[in-house]
Amino acid sequence: MYGYVKRGADALFSVIGLLLLSPLFLLLFVLIRLDSKGPAIFRQQRVGRNGRLFMVYKLRTMKESAPSSVATAELDNPVAYITRVGRVLRKTSLDELPQLVNVLRGDMSLIGPRPLVPGEKDIHEARAELGAYGVRPGITGWAQVNGRDCVNPPTKAALDAYYANNVSFWLDIKIIAFSFLCVLTARGVREGVTEFDEEIDERKKSV
Repeated sequence: MYGYVKRGADALFSVIGLLLLSPLFLLLFVLIRLDSKGPAIFRQQRVGRNGRLFMVYKLRTMKESAPSSVATAELDNPVAYITRVGRVLRKTSLDELPQLVNVLRGDMSLIGPRPLVPGEKDIHEARAELGAYGVRPGITGWAQVNGRDCVNPPTKAALDAYYANNVSFWLDIKIIAFSFLCVLTARGVREGVTEFDEEIDERKKSV
């Protein structure tokens, strides 16, 4: 029953959000175009519910020269590709706002595991094995409020699977509350670097 309620709430709040945020969208479109060449909206293929591929929409935060089918964390030097406006958008998560269109279309939910780029094979395989693809991906999720960029792929997959197997109204409310806190404090935002990567680097230095 909650699945139907959740989908109805997704559709309702995505419409309200798109209407209320339309002036902000226009402002951000202008700032993005003035800051760097390229369209204001970035489209990228992602993995959705039951492994189905769909096109996700985001505000463009990177230069046109950035690889379009690679996750930011997999780039050699992601900071070099991120624009000035893009840094602010990513830190505040404003770049995710166009995904309200994906929520309205039913590709995504407001809350769920973040949709992966198909090339992120390690975490993709771990998610599939743990059953994390039984729900729609979300704009924010359990992994995002428990470390975001600062957790390794196996832990992130486990957190995503926990949500998929324990979806409830109260868990969604908890994630929404924690998400606001994470956005306000930019907690867990590490462009292309995770604590797991740093741990590996430290081990290499000690050898």
